Amino acid sequence: MARPVMTEPAARRGSTAAVAAFLALAVAAVFLAKWDPYFQKVFVVAAHHSLGASIVTGKAAAAPPVGWAAAVAYTVAYFKAIWLALVAGLVIGAGVQTLLPERWLLTVLGRLRWSSAGVALAAAVPSMMCTCCSAPVAVSLAKKQVAPGAVLAYWLGNPVLNPATVVFMGFVLGWNWALLRIVMGLVLVAGAVWIGNRFGRSLGADRLAAADAATTAEENRVGRFFKTLGRLAVGLVPEYIVIVGVLGAVRAWLFPAMNPALGHSVWLVLGLAVAGTLFVIPTAGEIPVVQTLMNFGLGLAGAGTLMMTLPAVSLPSMAMVSQGLSPRLLLTVAAWVAVVGLATGVVAALAF
Repeated sequence: MARPVMTEPAARRGSTAAVAAFLALAVAAVFLAKWDPYFQKVFVVAAHHSLGASIVTGKAAAAPPVGWAAAVAYTVAYFKAIWLALVAGLVIGAGVQTLLPERWLLTVLGRLRWSSAGVALAAAVPSMMCTCCSAPVAVSLAKKQVAPGAVLAYWLGNPVLNPATVVFMGFVLGWNWALLRIVMGLVLVAGAVWIGNRFGRSLGADRLAAADAATTAEENRVGRFFKTLGRLAVGLVPEYIVIVGVLGAVRAWLFPAMNPALGHSVWLVLGLAVAGTLFVIPTAGEIPVVQTLMNFGLGLAGAGTLMMTLPAVSLPSMAMVSQGLSPRLLLTVAAWVAVVGLATGVVAALAF
């Protein structure tokens, strides 16, 4: 049975209402998950110059022994910290796929240009999500065939240029660290955009025509939204939980017991670049990790490396985003994150 065709004014009204609904959902979700909690937290951080214990090692120099108990403890602590933001990411991701006009997405974010990446980055900065919670949105953008550079700008811009994290970092580690994070974060995002667009294809007129055709049929947007939300949750979350548990179980292997003799060794910095790229933390979790390990002897090079690699990507977030971007592209981006992390460590060691 053929679907009824909407007139142009009716289609325009439907698109306007859908965009308004998306904006309302996105603002409400980010307010509840990020803006309000961070506004309350910043005063506490400013007063105490601490974000609490490290999620990796607690207040100790070493993570707990590898095993089931470590996996369960980390998974519970991690999801207690991020569950609301993950829900927000899933809701926004479903909205991207069902409520935003496809032609607008392709026109604004679909070009292999810096302008498309700039728009995506502008959307990323105020959403302030960790790499895993922004992954559902990145997957949704990729499924709508926007430029890979724009997808990466949004995905990486969220954690590394999070303004709340930068402010927390200034109060806890010092404003020189906050400035370093901004500068190297921009380098990281810009390089990832360039890498992503090298993998991308130019936007063709056939894709825009297909986007126009998709808006001519009457569709139940509400039903599509909840179906898409369900598919995102089922397709992303179970695998995500398993990988978080595995990383939590073996974190003692990734982050060895710290002492001053170990904390300044070159091989440790190289290992932390890999560990930080793979490991998963909540938003701003890198700050207490770095603060705690520095208290036990971690040097500036290792601290700078972790400061950049820990938030940028992780094995769980890459597993999720692989549903929208190619594994080859993601491996290249992960290598770039590790390189920028090492460069950040070198700058920190020389400048601080």
